[in-house]
Amino acid sequence: MSGFDIRSVRSYFISLQDAICEAFEAFDGSARFSREDLPADNGGLARPRVLSDGAHLEKAAVQFTHSIGDSLPPAATERNPALAGHRFEAVAISLITHPCNPFVPTSHANLRFFAVHADEPVWYFGGGYDLTPVYGFAEDCVHWHLQAAQAAGERYPAMKQACDDYFFLPHRGECRGVGGLFFDDFCLAEGFDASFAAVKAIGDSYLPAYLPIIERRKETTFNEQQRQFQLYRRGRYAEFNLAIDRGTKYGLQSGRRVESVLASLPPLARWEYQRNDPEGSPERALVDEFLPPQDWLTKAVDKSED
Repeated sequence: MSGFDIRSVRSYFISLQDAICEAFEAFDGSARFSREDLPADNGGLARPRVLSDGAHLEKAAVQFTHSIGDSLPPAATERNPALAGHRFEAVAISLITHPCNPFVPTSHANLRFFAVHADEPVWYFGGGYDLTPVYGFAEDCVHWHLQAAQAAGERYPAMKQACDDYFFLPHRGECRGVGGLFFDDFCLAEGFDASFAAVKAIGDSYLPAYLPIIERRKETTFNEQQRQFQLYRRGRYAEFNLAIDRGTKYGLQSGRRVESVLASLPPLARWEYQRNDPEGSPERALVDEFLPPQDWLTKAVDKSED
């Protein structure tokens, strides 16, 4: 498989990183992202961007990397062992938000492109985005999934299912959030240009999917009990990233700077022993009503028919 253009992907990911950082700074209205450009001797580049202690964002990280190496890390070859031992290039953008307000959901997005220089060159895209509320609102979930469906088109059902399957904590028996899109080893039969266009449609849909939700919730009044529940749910997020996430494993195995790899972790989190929220409470509703995978598009149709 050949005919790819990694420079175009790199340029798009950098422009998307800049657009998202600008949008998050405008949303927060107070804090600004730290900005570093860290070129590598072999032509690679890291552009870490981290915002802390904002008026509305307790932490946000929007990272770009262009990695070049002689051999793919094990986390990148678990599903494709035939690619082990070959020189590769990878460009990626990865982001996370940890809002101050418990009623503003966390979100994560990642887009990546691998080019493996084997005897027969191999390339593929991967990534997606997902939403992790602390307090669930059906209208937010519906909006998120409508944007995802419009971006992914006919691929939405498969990408949604892949997201539900991947962002799952088996030791807890629950999903991390309400899902979104996820795809791996993505390369359309129509070739690089069509595949890249499909990925750009997903990348371009992230801000329209997320910004209206966080603008709607950012001024919601909350109390200390709700803040403590937010920190408790952040513990689930940390568990997934440290114990399950392939991206974290890849970053650590590839020798990337640890500060950048772990920038997705929340600034504060807490764990409680055998927490049991009462039935009928908003806290219990998150697990009972929002985290189980469901067809949010059908809920949008039902709402429009009321």
